[in-house]
Amino acid sequence: MNIGAVLRESSTLLQAVTDVPRLEAEVLLTHVTGLPRTALLAHPERPLPTDRWAAYEARVRRRAAGYPLPYLIGRVEFYGLEFAVTPDVLIPRPETERLVEMARARRPGVIVDVGTGSGCVAVALAVHLPGAQVYATDLSGPALRVAAANARRHGVEDRVRLIQGDLVGPLTGPIDLVVSNPPYVAEGEWAFLPESVRQHEPRLALDGGADGLAVIRRLLTDVPRLLRPGGVLLVEIGATQREAAAALAHSLLPEARVAVHPDLAGRDRVLEIEFQVEA
Repeated sequence: MNIGAVLRESSTLLQAVTDVPRLEAEVLLTHVTGLPRTALLAHPERPLPTDRWAAYEARVRRRAAGYPLPYLIGRVEFYGLEFAVTPDVLIPRPETERLVEMARARRPGVIVDVGTGSGCVAVALAVHLPGAQVYATDLSGPALRVAAANARRHGVEDRVRLIQGDLVGPLTGPIDLVVSNPPYVAEGEWAFLPESVRQHEPRLALDGGADGLAVIRRLLTDVPRLLRPGGVLLVEIGATQREAAAALAHSLLPEARVAVHPDLAGRDRVLEIEFQVEA
């Protein structure tokens, strides 16, 4: 079977799980053959070797069954950088790039990324803030191994220190900035997540407890001891959590300045808490 026919057949199979079936079919074929997409598209008449066809078909069928594309190809792009991903880590989303943008604008010297997962936020900040020292924590040892590989991939392993532990428990201050994309899916929202997320991405990185704010509540309680006066906490939240997250922050940290910022799609996304400098 030639490349053109393979891509047509695969696109049909993928229509049920993606809005861009042809693109995903091409990405999977590029991954299996090692050929650039331009080469595949330029020569649709080229036959696909039998051994490559079997490997490709297996991946297409797995994707058609709902398995996430980034896990199949082992990588994803985030903030203009390529990151390795495995089922041990949450797949980075474009909305989390807002967290990186806001952190960069602060130009902090010492940063902590809580619940780093793949390390996408910590590594992106280290790449774009060459003067910063970044600490990245996670409960999961396998996740930290993925983060370590990504730090090495981008040449920032000397400035991203990975620490296994619960939230900020192992750390001491003073710290300029704490960022986190914590679990924030509420119990009642779980059934409405895409099946590919519920079935394949790590629940530890998604489940925010009954109201979705369980981990955020702990962050708001634990982080203040670490931050210097004028320090900032940036936390990703769900698009419907603006009022509840802001109210929680005001109640726990009445002296802090609290704001909620939208992501690039205009949805509420980042809770910002600034600890005022004492007069």
